[in-house]
Amino acid sequence: MKTICLYFSVHQPLRLKKYRFFNMGKDHNYLDEPSDRSAVLTAARLCYLPVNTLLLKMIKEYGKAFRLSFYISGTAVEQFRLYAPQVLDSFRELADTGCVEFVGGTYSHSLSSLIDRQEFERSVKLHAALMKKEFGQKPKSFCNTEMIYSDSIGEIVAGLGFGSMLAEGAKHILGWKSPNYVYANALDQKLRLLLRNYKLSDDIALRFSNRAWDQWPLTATKFAGWMADDNTVGEVINLFMDYRTIGMGQMADTGILDFIKYLPKAALATKKLSFSTVSQAAGEHQPISVLHSQHAMSWRDEERDTTAWNGNELQGEALAKLYSLKDKVYELSDPDFDYVWNFMQDSDYFYYMATKWFSAGEGAAQNPYGSSYDAFIT
Repeated sequence: MKTICLYFSVHQPLRLKKYRFFNMGKDHNYLDEPSDRSAVLTAARLCYLPVNTLLLKMIKEYGKAFRLSFYISGTAVEQFRLYAPQVLDSFRELADTGCVEFVGGTYSHSLSSLIDRQEFERSVKLHAALMKKEFGQKPKSFCNTEMIYSDSIGEIVAGLGFGSMLAEGAKHILGWKSPNYVYANALDQKLRLLLRNYKLSDDIALRFSNRAWDQWPLTATKFAGWMADDNTVGEVINLFMDYRTIGMGQMADTGILDFIKYLPKAALATKKLSFSTVSQAAGEHQPISVLHSQHAMSWRDEERDTTAWNGNELQGEALAKLYSLKDKVYELSDPDFDYVWNFMQDSDYFYYMATKWFSAGEGAAQNPYGSSYDAFIT
């Protein structure tokens, strides 16, 4: 029996308005609130509300046989409170079923794990407190921003009390080994690692509606067959993706909602597959070996590294400037400054400054700025 671990990441970046030199000293309203409201309401209409409703029906139909996990950033929760409180209510309904786990992460989807340990730990604790307040769960598992992971980051996460962590099943780290097993952190072997099967995850997230793909159309029965097949070696198959893939990345008219709806039925019918949350999957299977990742990896791009956020001088300068303010922000201990400090750490702002997107379409399509330099100036 193989375990399917279905995990979704929920994050809504805040949009910055054009704030220029001459605004300094006059106002500190940095956000484009009309754009934020529009983006949240659009995502709520196309993804969060219909897919949460579907998942709730599926849990009522299959009971404990269908389980899944979410990471929801603090930034997303704040925007749901402001613009779409019904989205928060729908996530609370899912939490109340006992079949949905909310994993820990950074509060504002930040890159602090790469830059400042003190700020990373503060952000993780702040997020854990929010999950307890909103959904009544103290996170037991952890997923870092963009699945950024290294041996040393894992050691910090273990020290914060987490028993398991999600990471990318990157080829350059795994080599010949399969991502479909539980591994252990190299520096603290109590921390269990669940690795994303990027081939199967991307079949849903990226290729589902591609009519040129030789496996189109992808049905729930076909996909379940791939996972159950004896040639798919392993004990746990980790399907991790951005939640907005369902209904936005892959629009409803592609048939993605029907695919999700029938996936549990197709998987359970094989008699070879079951569903678990992240913590349950980590507890059900023993680590087969230690995973060594001296340098940070992520789930972005072919390189599976962190150059999407810190790969050029613009990004390096912006990150250095931002984190140089940490001690001053801490000393002020002012809610207004803390709020700005949190959201300004969002990894998306640095992602928009990348120059590599002009040779990689995905990032360019997601960038709201005319150029990397314009993102840097803003």
